[in-house]
Amino acid sequence: MSSEIEYKDPVVDWETRAYWEACARHELTVQRCGACGKVQHRPRAICASCLSGEVETLVASGRGTVHTFTIVRQNQVPPFASACPYVLAYVDLEEGPRLLTNIVDCEPDSVAVGMPVQVEFVDTGEFAVPRFRPA
Repeated sequence: MSSEIEYKDPVVDWETRAYWEACARHELTVQRCGACGKVQHRPRAICASCLSGEVETLVASGRGTVHTFTIVRQNQVPPFASACPYVLAYVDLEEGPRLLTNIVDCEPDSVAVGMPVQVEFVDTGEFAVPRFRPA
């Protein structure tokens, strides 16, 4: 029987602090560029599309769909070894960006491309880590 992954506090820097603070409030955020309108995830100081510094933070809906995934059946690195099997997936958020995450609260073999998912958070101490479950 597998156990939960024991998430640790993320490494936080000046570009990502607001994102992780939002996660601690159980809010998933993305950024939108005021110059070109592109929505991005991985928080950064500039737009990845047009290099404008006019980025604003938005609270995302937390809904998305599985873009692709893999079932990890072996991993000898603590704290992942006891969590096998677990699902590592790219999720397309409703707002557009794609992020790498875990799918939880279902059998790994039941995950499918296109499956609707909803964010949930695991508290890590000072912050929280987003992961997704079937919607």
